[in-house]
Amino acid sequence: MIEPLRPPCDNGSVIPNRAPSRTSAPSGAVLRATIEYDGGRYRGWQAQINARTVQGTLLVAAHELWGAGVRVHGAGRTDAGVHAFGQVASIHLPPRVRVSDPADATKRWNDLLPPDVNVLSLALAAPTFHARHDAVKRVYRYRISRRRTGFGKPFVYWVRDSLDVGAMERAARLFAGRHDFKSYCENPEGHDSTIVVVERVEVTAPPEADGLILVRFSASHFLWKMVRRVVGVLIEVGAGRMTEREVARLFVERTGDPARLTVPPSGLFLESVSYPGEPDAVPPHPLRPAF
Repeated sequence: MIEPLRPPCDNGSVIPNRAPSRTSAPSGAVLRATIEYDGGRYRGWQAQINARTVQGTLLVAAHELWGAGVRVHGAGRTDAGVHAFGQVASIHLPPRVRVSDPADATKRWNDLLPPDVNVLSLALAAPTFHARHDAVKRVYRYRISRRRTGFGKPFVYWVRDSLDVGAMERAARLFAGRHDFKSYCENPEGHDSTIVVVERVEVTAPPEADGLILVRFSASHFLWKMVRRVVGVLIEVGAGRMTEREVARLFVERTGDPARLTVPPSGLFLESVSYPGEPDAVPPHPLRPAF
């Protein structure tokens, strides 16, 4: 078990340090990492004391590879049990460290990581690059299974109800635009604002994956447990237990229904993160991972 050895700090390091100012350039080189991971064994992304986390695991290996002083900032602070196809992290290196061959550095970092965390690529980035602050869009995917599966269960949510995909798709359109997602947020008082501008929410049943339903969300940012609660509401619509009018009312009336309907993290993936001037990432195949 790999754990952070000291309490985590706001600046993405497990070594107590003053968080860097967004107006000052980092003291060393900055790398952009794209990372995939199976979140099933982890208590989320954020480094914590006495808990296995993705950030903490990456930091321990990074310190072994590059020495103390490395900082790792993720674009999305995924919750416990949530997976990622394309998490992005900014790796802030100490001044003395030079990376002349990012491909070789990727291999050496992966050699120090457990098999359920994999660095897909490393690239030199601008000195001011910050994975979380600079991101302009995040895409999440939730995978619902309408049939029992012995292989895909860690990566889907199996729903026994008969689901009307068309009704779910129509209700999903209600979430696009600028809305107050207070009813869909865990601990809304802990957020500066519960207003989120959602680019789109799509519900599809891929023909090549019989029994699989995908729900994809695109937005600049997301609130805590927001995606899992929206999916829970859409399942209620698909099962005929909730109407579109009731869904719309949740934007103006705060109720406990979305919290009660929160779906498990097993089906949720951070699919991709986009930055200014970049094209949208190609979505992973619907069958990835196992189904």
